[in-house]
Amino acid sequence: MITQRVSLSIAIIAMVNGTQQPAPANASADRPLQDPSGPIGEFHAGSSVYAWSPETQGILFSSISYGILLTLIPSGYLAGIFGAKHMLGAGLLASSLLSLCTPLAADLGVSLVMVIRVAQGMAQGMAWTGQFTIWAKWAPPLERSKLTSIAGSGAALGSSLILCVGGLISQALGWPFIFYIFGGLGCVCCLLWFTVIYDDPMGHPCISLREQEHIVSSLAQQPTSPRRSVPLKAMARCLPLWAIFSGFFSHFWLCTVIVTYLPTYVSSVLHVSIRESGVLSALPFVAASTCTVLGGQLADFLLSRDLLGLLTVRKLFSALGLLLPSLCAVALPFVASSYMTTVVLLILIPGTSNLCDSGFIINTLDIAPRYASFLMGISRGFGLLAGIISSTATGFLISQDSASGWRHVFFLAAAVNLFGLVFYLTFGRAELQDWAKERTLTRL
Repeated sequence: MITQRVSLSIAIIAMVNGTQQPAPANASADRPLQDPSGPIGEFHAGSSVYAWSPETQGILFSSISYGILLTLIPSGYLAGIFGAKHMLGAGLLASSLLSLCTPLAADLGVSLVMVIRVAQGMAQGMAWTGQFTIWAKWAPPLERSKLTSIAGSGAALGSSLILCVGGLISQALGWPFIFYIFGGLGCVCCLLWFTVIYDDPMGHPCISLREQEHIVSSLAQQPTSPRRSVPLKAMARCLPLWAIFSGFFSHFWLCTVIVTYLPTYVSSVLHVSIRESGVLSALPFVAASTCTVLGGQLADFLLSRDLLGLLTVRKLFSALGLLLPSLCAVALPFVASSYMTTVVLLILIPGTSNLCDSGFIINTLDIAPRYASFLMGISRGFGLLAGIISSTATGFLISQDSASGWRHVFFLAAAVNLFGLVFYLTFGRAELQDWAKERTLTRL
């Protein structure tokens, strides 16, 4: 699904290419911005070009987040009651079909593209939070960082894949095939999902008895009784929860800017072709995928050997995942003239940022495993709110003045990250909360 979400970020370079300003005088003459028949065959001749302003592009990028917000919290709650398998599968199928419809929607008007993106966001929102219902039933406590980080690395891997091959697809076949290919792959993955995935170990026909007993016994102390009500008042008063929410807001602010605008930044600041832009934009997400897996392995190693306590591990990886990318982001505007330094910093931002996957990202599994999906829905909601604001704000800032606009974008992202870090370090906790232990709840 992440490939379907990021498809527009790489395709937009070709979709609006004809409306861009000419390249600076010192830009390479063999990369014309307005001549599709240039030496490198920049864009496929049969692909349409649209007059979408930077502000419009910012709204398009953020529109998928509006859709995710609409279904994020209710889908997380319903997945905890009815099971996540069918909800995730349905979300994946709907998102894939809508991706296939995007090129046609673009020809019919930008408003229809926004509607498609919102609907696609609603479908993806169904899938995002339900996964934590599965982890709550499948992941032993001492293996959660490793397992969730391996799964989470798929997002970075998907981003790197679409950014790497998206430019090549756009050049060879035209930008519409970016949506056709990854929409079709999503439909295939949907079939695999319904075939091999099960909601819990007890219902899996192929799992060994030894593995089943290991998982069930390790989760024996975890409250898992069915519920139809949620202790909303207790949650609202819980500062450790608000610490998680602040972490999500800060983390997603910078991550959304990078995921959404990285191809545009590479293309406009480094003045490279769409093919080179895609490859360069993919490198940071290869690093992110690697750091996510390694971070999870390291976190579980520290916990299993009793080298650090659970709370210390969560705060350590949260601090690294918020502070390091902030420093890189602040440095970016000052090294824009250095191609290699810029590329290195762009690689480090997503890579170090994903260390949060072993920090506050999975903290809800520690403090309230019974409500993991519901709370993850709220957490992702805060993250998506940050994504909506940051995408729109970035489009506005860079439309005023490109050089100073990017500087303001990165400074603002670093400030938001630091706020979230301080709040999480102050109020973050890792012990099971009292309200999460209750089995009989009073309906509000």
